[in-house]
Amino acid sequence: MTLFRLDASIFPDRSVSRELADIVEAEWTAEHPDEHVIRRHLGTNPLPSTAWADAVVGQQLPEDARTPAQQAAVELAATLADELIAADALVFAVPLYNYGVSQHIKTWFDLVYTDPRISEAGPELRDRPALLVTVTGGNYGPGTPKEGWDHSTPWLQRILVDVLGLDLTTVERRFTLVGVNPALDRFTDMADAMRVEAVRAAELEGRRLAERGARKAA
Repeated sequence: MTLFRLDASIFPDRSVSRELADIVEAEWTAEHPDEHVIRRHLGTNPLPSTAWADAVVGQQLPEDARTPAQQAAVELAATLADELIAADALVFAVPLYNYGVSQHIKTWFDLVYTDPRISEAGPELRDRPALLVTVTGGNYGPGTPKEGWDHSTPWLQRILVDVLGLDLTTVERRFTLVGVNPALDRFTDMADAMRVEAVRAAELEGRRLAERGARKAA
């Protein structure tokens, strides 16, 4: 049994997405104590932004015609794909930045999608159990003034479900900037309730992910 974990926070020491993903991983490890966890942290170890173009062009050339940069990019894409394919279950911990998907996540997806094994609705990852942990500094839920401003979570769900074919569950925590941004102080009680709810959801879905992964691997 192998768990793949992807983190994307640029503030790992105070990351809420990391905190929730740690809970998920702890639940997984409790069920599978001797099993392997593949970790990739894009926030602290970002992928080169030029690799995607090099991989796209490099994939269209015979190996002996590629530049060193193109060959390195093709190999990096293969490594990223290997990490996904090797996993029995997957966790993605991704915060919202500037109302959209993190550039680190976009670079990761663009690059891994150049690997010929990772195709839309392809067989490699189809129905693999996965959990998306996403956090937002504000509240962009239904009925809020900025409803619809979260352009990260829907994109991630589209990519993970409809492109990669994963069997995805989402755990979300909102209002993480309450207590940091004084303008949000009036939402303290709401934010505290959301924090408690998100922690409980991470514990529950972490256990479920461990069970789903075991059934898929059986």
